[in-house]
Amino acid sequence: QVQIVESGGGLVQPGGSLRLSCAATRSIFSTSFMAWHRQAPGKQREFVAVITSDGWTNYTDSVKGRFTISRDNAKNTIYLQMNSLEPEDTAVYYCYAGATHTWGQGTQVTVSS
Repeated sequence: QVQIVESGGGLVQPGGSLRLSCAATRSIFSTSFMAWHRQAPGKQREFVAVITSDGWTNYTDSVKGRFTISRDNAKNTIYLQMNSLEPEDTAVYYCYAGATHTWGQGTQVTVSS
């Protein structure tokens, strides 16, 4: 049974925008903090952003002011709005549910001209 599904990745030019989505089953979503992580080629997976069930958010320094995490509780979905994308943002982006330690399959984001 698939519990987390990400979507929205793709190829974008530097300075462009993308919005990632992460849909989770209600049993995971309703009690979890939800987070985005990313893994670039040859690098370890790293934290990007987190949102708690009551809407508190936090970001890694490199994306502050450019990325926004949000959640739609009615749709059991979180989003990552990514603006002013840079080549260094190229990675596979993973959604994570904290309460159950569940990862999605990842979605590729490539920033290149």
